[in-house]
Amino acid sequence: MRKIHKWIGLLIGLQLVLWMCSGFVMSLLDAEQVRGREFRAPAATKQAWPTDAVPVSGMLAAARESAQTVSTGWLVDRPVYRLAGEKSTHLIDAHSGQRVDLDAALAQRVAEASYRGPGKAIQSELVDRSLETRAHEGKVWRVAFSDAEDTTVYLSLQGDVLEHRNKTWRLFDFFWMLHIMDYSGRQDFNNPLVVSAAIGGFWLALSGIWLLFTSFSLAEFIPKRWRGTRSLMVHAPDGSRLRSMRAHAGDTVFVALAQQGLQLPSNCGGGQSCGLCEVRVRGAAPEATSADRAVLAPSRIEAGCRLACNLKLDRNLDIEVRGGMALGEVHEAQVESVRALSPFMREVVLLPKDKPGPEYRPGSFIQVHVPSYRMAKHQIDAPPEHHSAWSGLHLPPQWTSGALLRRSYSLSAPVQQTDGRLTLLVRFCHGKQGGKNHPPGKGSAYVFGLKAGDKLQYSGPFGDFAIQHGEHEKVFIGGGAGMAPLRAMVRDLLESGASEPVHFWYGARTAADAPYVDEMEELAARFDNFSWQLVLSEERGGARQSGMVHEAVREGLLQSHPDLQTCDFYLCGPPPMLTATRTMLKKLGVQDDRVAFDDFKI
Repeated sequence: MRKIHKWIGLLIGLQLVLWMCSGFVMSLLDAEQVRGREFRAPAATKQAWPTDAVPVSGMLAAARESAQTVSTGWLVDRPVYRLAGEKSTHLIDAHSGQRVDLDAALAQRVAEASYRGPGKAIQSELVDRSLETRAHEGKVWRVAFSDAEDTTVYLSLQGDVLEHRNKTWRLFDFFWMLHIMDYSGRQDFNNPLVVSAAIGGFWLALSGIWLLFTSFSLAEFIPKRWRGTRSLMVHAPDGSRLRSMRAHAGDTVFVALAQQGLQLPSNCGGGQSCGLCEVRVRGAAPEATSADRAVLAPSRIEAGCRLACNLKLDRNLDIEVRGGMALGEVHEAQVESVRALSPFMREVVLLPKDKPGPEYRPGSFIQVHVPSYRMAKHQIDAPPEHHSAWSGLHLPPQWTSGALLRRSYSLSAPVQQTDGRLTLLVRFCHGKQGGKNHPPGKGSAYVFGLKAGDKLQYSGPFGDFAIQHGEHEKVFIGGGAGMAPLRAMVRDLLESGASEPVHFWYGARTAADAPYVDEMEELAARFDNFSWQLVLSEERGGARQSGMVHEAVREGLLQSHPDLQTCDFYLCGPPPMLTATRTMLKKLGVQDDRVAFDDFKI
């Protein structure tokens, strides 16, 4: 319901903006100009009918045409009878009794008589009905004038002045079309689009009221001391009991654990969007919510997994959490080195206070604790070769972060190969390049401001993105900061003596944005079973491939592969790249259980 409400709200919201903007513009336009009265001459003074006019009876006899009504009038300075029949109307000269046909010259004279502006008549033509004469049926005479407003006078075939149109009216008419949503006739107030927008707006209001009430629980309005408590049993994945606690009814498992010192990993702070706080309910699990279904795989939901931030303690619960006792632990580390790998990517090497164990495996991530801070842009050092890229950013002079945050960063190298050091690959989140004073990401800005010798705290490691060891051929596909876990996995495989074919396809915008290129090329030269391909989306030509990485790997490897079902796939990168790659693998028939991925939980 939230998803439907969001998308319908977007559509109705866009239309509301169009209604507001079009109404505002129409209110600014001069009404006299819109009505075409600015250059329209006032009605001529009524003239006396000539005494020598042909009598009506004689005129009808001479005309030899049936008429239902007869009226008199003037065509400029010419008195005429108007004979209206069942299907047509004719003009008869009141002096001669002869039929009068409106030609281009006469139409121009009539138009000039109705016009008092500075322009001159420049063209007279007989045209079909158009949007400018939509209120009138049949052909009309169109007389254009050479004034600044591009005034056009429209006449009926009987010489009646129908409309004066100009630039102002045409502008008004465009916004009138947007306002009433009649994009063809521009005059139907009850067209299907307007009706649909009205129904959509009404549904949006009703669903919004319903979502407002469902967003709150009764427990939020009842003091904790009145709510009672529920039992919460916490186990590690191996079955060992970690904690037994009592928590207030109505609280979420995420909040209850945090109050007891067991802080589950989370990037969204309990916003039901990152999926890191996943727990498994032992026994009968409560019905999965829309947030659970949006973030967790169907197989995980069937196994009883739920988001802790969405799991209410409305009964006694027995749950399983990943990480065991490490959830309550906070580790300290010192920054050993910071190295710029590309303009907006840096390698940060941490020396932990405690020696890392086997749980720090390739593919896992830690959560860096980002304290409240104030930072100025001059605190971020950039090497001279990157100054041009940084000069294109319009960062504010300074920015702040007022609350403790946690940000997840994957290990980019096996700890066994770095003497127990933790290597992180951090991408600076600067928003859209060229935007005015766009605040950078609070987590990446903090890490980019670190210097050798600084101390920080972190939790973890966490995550289930891991290598499935065996002799299956392995294909790694990544982009952006997705290099980090894939690099750690590739290095671990190769240095541990894996003999199966290992492919690594990495996508970047330009060669300057790609980290560890020299290292990957050196590994490809050292190990016969490893191949490395760099794909650049914004650079054409040269020795490297160009285009999107998922398309390049499909054309360069997968389409000609004899048996994709014998391959294991490991994916990590920006969400659009990850979505496109997973879709491509499904179209090629690769089963989901052959694909492991890390979406950074965003």
